[in-house]
Amino acid sequence: MFLLSTGTFYFVAIKLNIVAKNNAIYLQQRFNIKYRIMKLFTGIVAIFLSFSFGNSYAGKIEGAHFILKGTFYGIVTDAVTKVAIQGASVYFSDIKVGGTTDANGKFSFKNLPEGKHLIEISHVGFTSVIENIDIIGETRKDYVLTEAVIENNAVIVTGVGTSTQSKKTPFQVSVLRKEELAQSSSTNIIEALAKKPGVATLSTGPSISKPIIRGLGYNRVLTINDGVRQEGQQWGDEHGIEIDEASVSRVEILRGPASLIYGSDATAGVINIITNVPVENNTIKANLFSNYQTNNKARTLNGNIAGNVKGINWNLYGSSVAAADYQNKYDGKVFNSKFNENNIGGYIGYNAGWGYSHLLFSNFNLKTGLIEGERDASGFFVKPIAGGGTARATEVDFNSTVPEIPYQHIQHFKIASDNNFEFGKNRLSLNVGFQHNQREEFGNPDKLTERALYFDLKTITYTARFNFAEKNGWKTSIGMNGMQQQNTNKGVKQLIPNYSLFDIGGYVYTQKTINKVTLSGGVRYDTRNLNVKELMDGLDIKGAAFKKSFANFSGSIGSAIQLTDHLNLKLNAARGFRAPSIPELASNGSHEGTVRYEYGDVNLKSEISTQLDAGIELNTEHISFSVAAFYNNFSNFILYRKLAAASGGDSTLNIGGTSLTAFKFDQQKAILSGIEATIDIHPHPLDWLHIQNTFSYVSGRLQKPVETTKYLPSIPAPRLITEFRGNFKKILKNIRNFYVKMEMDNTFAQHDIFFAYNTETATPGYTLLNAGIGAAFVNTKGKEICSINISGNNLEDVAYQNHLSRLKYSAENLVTGRIGVFNMGRNFSFKLNIPLSFKVNSK
Repeated sequence: MFLLSTGTFYFVAIKLNIVAKNNAIYLQQRFNIKYRIMKLFTGIVAIFLSFSFGNSYAGKIEGAHFILKGTFYGIVTDAVTKVAIQGASVYFSDIKVGGTTDANGKFSFKNLPEGKHLIEISHVGFTSVIENIDIIGETRKDYVLTEAVIENNAVIVTGVGTSTQSKKTPFQVSVLRKEELAQSSSTNIIEALAKKPGVATLSTGPSISKPIIRGLGYNRVLTINDGVRQEGQQWGDEHGIEIDEASVSRVEILRGPASLIYGSDATAGVINIITNVPVENNTIKANLFSNYQTNNKARTLNGNIAGNVKGINWNLYGSSVAAADYQNKYDGKVFNSKFNENNIGGYIGYNAGWGYSHLLFSNFNLKTGLIEGERDASGFFVKPIAGGGTARATEVDFNSTVPEIPYQHIQHFKIASDNNFEFGKNRLSLNVGFQHNQREEFGNPDKLTERALYFDLKTITYTARFNFAEKNGWKTSIGMNGMQQQNTNKGVKQLIPNYSLFDIGGYVYTQKTINKVTLSGGVRYDTRNLNVKELMDGLDIKGAAFKKSFANFSGSIGSAIQLTDHLNLKLNAARGFRAPSIPELASNGSHEGTVRYEYGDVNLKSEISTQLDAGIELNTEHISFSVAAFYNNFSNFILYRKLAAASGGDSTLNIGGTSLTAFKFDQQKAILSGIEATIDIHPHPLDWLHIQNTFSYVSGRLQKPVETTKYLPSIPAPRLITEFRGNFKKILKNIRNFYVKMEMDNTFAQHDIFFAYNTETATPGYTLLNAGIGAAFVNTKGKEICSINISGNNLEDVAYQNHLSRLKYSAENLVTGRIGVFNMGRNFSFKLNIPLSFKVNSK
């Protein structure tokens, strides 16, 4: 172990702190970030270093060696066969320690912080065991897993003060594991989430998708990645999430206001994407993954290697995706729907008896075409060429993976320090992150390197949470989080002005279980300050500079009641808020892909959301059922309205020879309500069979109609997904976890639309037939060699348009009379995963 003295530890900490402060000055000069934020950052770094190296928190030192703290070990077996389960996951989410059982079903963890920890034992085909375990010295506990109907409980970290069981939270949370991602087919991570109840996507082609939760999206849905709030240009229709699907290990989806823990921009919910998960001690694991999709010839390659030796743990991953143009029955190959994406990331850190300290990083790079849907008089797609004309797209163009004009180039760099320290039975969590998002748009065929738009966004996020030791059944946390953000325009045009933003908020959250009732809730206060610069049009000022502040309270209170061993009831009331975004406050221009000229309104107020949420869950041996209903009232919902000209007609502007109708952001009272239901039938004696139905419905209405329209825009259509699935844990000696499934994806017609100002059109319903098959292949010792997953989407090659597809409003095909571009046709996906694992001699 370490052989340095205590004094040497502090000397190193002080030296590193000086270096950190010097780096802060460099970052302030290099990235023009406010020094007060960098000072806060380095102050926290100094605390990290002092705690990490100081013997007071790193454990007692005896003979210049650390004394190991808690040890926890045991065996996991099958309840029916009594046979040991190999490869079962054993994970402590609060201290980020985990591993899998060996060939004898055994697990063992050393040097754990003593005290109570929430442990989750899970394996494919079994019901997870979740419980609080009190680790004192050397602790043993054996576990027995029973066959699962469906997964009805999981450990979650989203929207709560500390790790807890999902069935003990009063709000609705869905969990998507890596195994489930492997068994489905999608073109990006957000599309992969859309089959969960209450979740939809607003898309602009296969590489750009935005999450919609219960009818709300954009800056109303917050995305978290490995503890860091993801900040790009999420306000725009054509701006996606800068996270690649192949690197994702787990996703938690919270449906409903989450402003209590996260502040503004979480009024609809939270998408928490977890990439880096530590492996067990004295182990090195590697993984090779590939995926090929037939429709657009998408090729994905992903590899990662992770290790944990004497508490020093790391993960390194890399992904590369290249896709040509996709096709469907009506459009053929859709020109410029191609994209290529590269991502590299990982972390390095140290886990010990005092907690853990991890340094995370990622670098995302995407080039994606922007689909305009223009066709010639014969109905063939055309592309812009130098000189102002167009040319018909060729087979070479369709099969290329290099986007053509117009296209976007998105780069997103992120680095974060994630830390957790033990103070007796109390725990302090600290996370500080820096993100640099660059979004460039190229659209001039006469000058290919000209950036029509170039948003350069730098963000520092910070989160601190102190979890008090459990006392009389109360689990209480206090916390603060926020961000410092700066956006700079570097392109030819400006759609939004340059601005800086400072956001901070604090909260208290508590939870108590009384017999079979778990109560939880808390309060929060936030403040946000904006400094917005002049909006420029060349040398002319088209928008005045201003400063603005927003402050508000939020909170929630709820209960989860275990009525019987099989029946669970959830009730929750929450108040959330969202400060207006910069485009809503200060935009002044035409947006790509729209037929509108939009004006912001500097006088907009914060959106206030009050939501009531209720759910009931029934889980028995042969049936699982859950239903959740919500009612969400907005006092200041932000949307746009048409401007009137002085003459009394519509206000229009001539932009580049095109006449655009003028709109301005406005606020109205609005109500969203809906229901989400899931039923899974697991009939006896066909224990291998699952029949699952998932239904989602949301209604969005204005309390006061706009131009006789009473419905909100961008509300997803009702959807029913029916899946017939067969699971077989073992069919041959070398084949495990075999499954086969057939799915009917029924999306109903959407006629409740915001038809004012020709904003939306009705969308007919459609049914897609999907299927999948897969298995894991093992050697004679039961160790997995590889897994193969084959899936087919839209097997009947149905031509359809999703109601939330922006391509639905692209140019008309004059030959067929069809408006817009249709979604992807028949597509087969082939996935191969090869896991590798090595034990390391710790002596």
